[in-house]
Amino acid sequence: MTFSNLMDSVNSKGPFQLLIVVLLGIPILGMANHNLLQIFTAATPPHHCRPPPNASAGPWMLPVGLKGKPESCLRFVYPPNTSLPNDTRGATEPCLDGWVYNISTRDSIVTEWDLVCSSNKLKEMAQSMFMAGTLVGGIILGGLSDRFGRKPILSCSYLLLAASGSGAAFSPTFPIYMVLRFLSGFSIAGVTLSTVILNVEWMSTRLRAIATVGLGYFYTIGQFILPGLAYLIPHWRWLQLTVSTPFFAFFLLSWWVPESIRWMVLSGKSLKALKILQWVAAFNGRKEEGEKLSLEELRFNLQKEISLAKAKYSVADLFRTPILRRVTFCLSLAWFATGFAYYSLAMGVEEFGVNLYLLQVIFGGVDIPAKFITALSLSYLGRHTTEVIALLLAGTSILALLFVPADLQTLRTVLAVFGKGCLSSSFSCLFLYTSELYPTVIRQTGMGISNLLTRIGSMMAPLVRITGELHPFVPNLIFGTITLLGGGASFFLPETLNQPLPETIEDLEKWFPRTKGPKHEPDAEKDSQEIALQPCGPDLGPS
Repeated sequence: MTFSNLMDSVNSKGPFQLLIVVLLGIPILGMANHNLLQIFTAATPPHHCRPPPNASAGPWMLPVGLKGKPESCLRFVYPPNTSLPNDTRGATEPCLDGWVYNISTRDSIVTEWDLVCSSNKLKEMAQSMFMAGTLVGGIILGGLSDRFGRKPILSCSYLLLAASGSGAAFSPTFPIYMVLRFLSGFSIAGVTLSTVILNVEWMSTRLRAIATVGLGYFYTIGQFILPGLAYLIPHWRWLQLTVSTPFFAFFLLSWWVPESIRWMVLSGKSLKALKILQWVAAFNGRKEEGEKLSLEELRFNLQKEISLAKAKYSVADLFRTPILRRVTFCLSLAWFATGFAYYSLAMGVEEFGVNLYLLQVIFGGVDIPAKFITALSLSYLGRHTTEVIALLLAGTSILALLFVPADLQTLRTVLAVFGKGCLSSSFSCLFLYTSELYPTVIRQTGMGISNLLTRIGSMMAPLVRITGELHPFVPNLIFGTITLLGGGASFFLPETLNQPLPETIEDLEKWFPRTKGPKHEPDAEKDSQEIALQPCGPDLGPS
């Protein structure tokens, strides 16, 4: 009996699986708020130089730039003759006395700490610090989760996110704000990793794709919540506090989330695993089947999994065999490209000249059809084909922005929204695809490395946007090219549709020789791997 058969014996499609999706999904509503929070808390309003203290009470004229708009970062050294409003030939100087902001709609960290002109790069640095936190968290918390379990890391991450996010609302200085945002990113990495692994390890093969996309919809709904909150709460400190305090409740809610059965078996906690399986069976209306399970039967049927606990694996093992090196390299590039391009579009909504709140709603709304199409594609076309198509289309749409004039804002917005939808599909696919490709003994470590690469990409995205000061086309050229490379790398990954989760590295290696052989499998194995949305036979080779 395999683990999938064991889950089927206690009903792998019962109300317990729905409960798991809900318990893991509700906190994801708030994750979108934190990931995209700086769209609103770091918005840059119209501004101009503050007149010097000795300026006359009359109108203070501003230099005019090349596009005929008043300069935001320069002022005249001497007040020009007010009778000559077009006089731009006077000597200018930086804003030595600060700036005047139009904060009629909302304030932000930009207005509070003057993150404009020569200091505008600090705004991008703040977002990069947040992403750096998710990067470090992916490295540290991935290993800790394999050692101490998925549930403790999930609960501690909720608590840390609540504390650091709330603390950021009371930051007295910008450096303290960046440190607390770093800790928020660190904790979000723990939430992401543990949520994905618990979802995959509690679901049967038939439900993995549906449950993964279902969790993705919680994130989509969160993207609708954020602009609504930002519109109602114009003060950035109150907005920061509002999106952070619910995680104190999520911390308490996490105690109802059961630990991964697979992890407990591999950690030698078979007795506790048996009790949880019996409880799940009773919850799903199969109490009698659960009572028939015994500790001896559990150990006998899962002796392969138990023996795996004796072997210790590290990051180095991801590169130990040619197959794992290939999987790790291709997945890493796909994750990097997805995070790199996704946050280039998501955090650049101010550049499209559309109402900030409306555009964020549109950016969130595109995820609804994108995830629905992804769910169908994952179940019919497979993970491999879905990932390749999503990244290639996203890269093409970003590169197309290079050929659209800046005054065609509607067309540029359409291309950006389409690209963001494709990248959202890529994320949905990668979370499932990665957890299916890495064996159980090293799955969390592999997910940690994947999270590391996507966070490196998302951390670099704000910094690459700064290159737009050299020439406007440079950022999109870099973003689009890298995305196409990620799609090309995904082409060399194997298909996992209808495959049982690999337990060992050897299980993964068995998949690759099959890609060259005839595509047939025993009837019993087919029966255990069929899913409702897949009418055709499984394709073990790359699409």
